[in-house]
Amino acid sequence: MGEKRDGFVGVFDSGVGGISVLRSLVAELPHEDFRFFGDSANAPYGEKTEAQVLDLSRSIVERFLADGAKAIVIACNTATSVSAATLRAAHPDVPIVGIEPALKPAARALPHGRILVMATEVTLRLDKYHELARAWGGECEVISVPCPGLAARIERGELDAPDLTEMIRGFVGEYAGSVDAVVLGCTHYPFVRSQIAKVLGSNVRFFDGGAGTARQLRARLDAEGLLALRERTGHVEFASSLDTPGELGLYRRFFALRI
Repeated sequence: MGEKRDGFVGVFDSGVGGISVLRSLVAELPHEDFRFFGDSANAPYGEKTEAQVLDLSRSIVERFLADGAKAIVIACNTATSVSAATLRAAHPDVPIVGIEPALKPAARALPHGRILVMATEVTLRLDKYHELARAWGGECEVISVPCPGLAARIERGELDAPDLTEMIRGFVGEYAGSVDAVVLGCTHYPFVRSQIAKVLGSNVRFFDGGAGTARQLRARLDAEGLLALRERTGHVEFASSLDTPGELGLYRRFFALRI
C-alpha cells in the first residue's frame, strides 16, 4: 500500500480548461504528485460526439493507469457526463473523480435566485445535466446557455483581447443586470470570470466545480488509504497531445494565472 500511496494522480481535460481544476486539487492536496494531460489536439470535447469523447477519455485513462496512476480526475464537465460511469465500471479498484456544473452549491446559496448556467452544448444536452437541474433547481430560475466555440477561443490564450469579451457578450449579454449567479459549467470558463463579470455586472456570484472536486478526491484517497504521507510539496507535470513548447508554455501560464 505504501508504494501505491506514492503514485501520482492523473488529471485530464480536452485542453487548458482542466488546469482550473488542477489548481484546486493542488491547493487541497499539496503533497500529492499530479500529472495533467490536456488533449488540445482534439479540443474542444463539447463539440464532439459522445462516442468520440468516450473513446478519447478511455485512451487517456488507460495510458495514465499503465504509467502507475493511483487515481484519476476527469477535469472536464463533458467528459465526466459522457464517460465517468463507463470508466468506473471498467476500473472499479481505481478512484475516478469527475466534475459537474456547480448548480447544487449555487442553488443552496441562492435558493430563490436567477442562475445562469454557461456550458458546452454536449453538457447541456445530456440527461445527467437535466437530472441535476431537476434535483437542485428547486425554486430557482435556471437559465441554460450553450456557448459553442468559447472553450476553443480560450484555448488560444490572449484572454484580454476585445474579441473574447464580445464573444461572451453575444452569449450572455441579454442577461446583463438580471441574474444573481453564474455557474461556470465548463472548466475553461473560470479563466474568463472577470470578462463575464464585465458583461453581466460586478454583483454576479460565480460558482464552479473545482473546489468540490478537490474535496471529493481527498475523501476518496483517504477512504482507500492512498493519501500521500510525505512532507514535501508534490510535483506537477504537464503533457499535451499538442506536444509543442508553445502549448506546454501556455499550460504553465494558465496554471500561474490570477483568476
